[in-house]
Amino acid sequence: MTQEELIKLPKAELHCHLDGSLSKKFIEKRLGRQVDASELGVSDDCTSLAEYLEKFELPGRCIQDAEGLEEAGYDVLKGMHHENIIYAEIRFAPLFSENDNIKCAEVIEAVLRGLDRGKKDFGIDYGLIVCAMRHHNEEQNRRMMHVAREYLGAGVCAADLAGAEAAYPMSGFMELFKYTKQLGMPFTIHAGECGDAKNITEAVEAGAARIGHGIAMREHAGMIKELRDKGIGIEMCPISNLQTRAVESTADYPIREFIDSGLKVTINTDNRTVSNTTLTKELDFIQKTYGINDDELPLLMRNAVDVAFADDSVKDSLYRKLKWR
Repeated sequence: MTQEELIKLPKAELHCHLDGSLSKKFIEKRLGRQVDASELGVSDDCTSLAEYLEKFELPGRCIQDAEGLEEAGYDVLKGMHHENIIYAEIRFAPLFSENDNIKCAEVIEAVLRGLDRGKKDFGIDYGLIVCAMRHHNEEQNRRMMHVAREYLGAGVCAADLAGAEAAYPMSGFMELFKYTKQLGMPFTIHAGECGDAKNITEAVEAGAARIGHGIAMREHAGMIKELRDKGIGIEMCPISNLQTRAVESTADYPIREFIDSGLKVTINTDNRTVSNTTLTKELDFIQKTYGINDDELPLLMRNAVDVAFADDSVKDSLYRKLKWR
């Protein structure tokens, strides 16, 4: 498809971090100064995940109060509107914005207000995913989950586990997600981004309905079959994965293997601003680099709706907008 056709294609995105996707205009307004694009995003010669994560410092400063959080929710949907996103799941870590002046519940409520305004103005259905962080202790993460559970079905759609996967493997979070499951919260888990496929296996054992990234599953035929048979969604973020060196080169990226194996592959941006990307750009990239054909793009969008943390009425509406059943 041409760039123009890709923009017009109705799209759904499931893996988009709030703080990594805030517009330059929003950040400049909040900071009260001009910001160079290099302060917010990496270039294609990014050398590591550590370099990538440095770009979250400035946007993080902008979401430390209710006004900033509400405007952030609105800002992300506003950006998505320009490329015909019809459904988005936005994720963030509420405890990163909690401080002496604003508590966890107020943090979540502020983001939801912004997303609600964005839905009204831009017609984008959304769900908010709350992220537990690997470097936070069990008590902190349980408290956040307990608070977020009160908003499940009222904007919050699921939970997640994010952070330094290599330093904090999935084995240390089995009890946390046993508790999350008891709360009735569905969840996705960042796993297999660092190269250890065991984290993917344990995330599925814990009850994850989706896997964030999942790159380490490459060439593990048995694991791929298990996740295919269970209908586990795979949230691939091609440009980000290459920038953070989740794989060494484009040739090592397993998107073609995953699609051909029948996995529920979805395409996402991860961090729109940090990666200088859009969903349109991601789709263009995989078409040109991996030979993803025009007939496969609708399949990828349908996959996203199939595994979305949305209720059936929302999904029915999305299928109609996508014109696929």
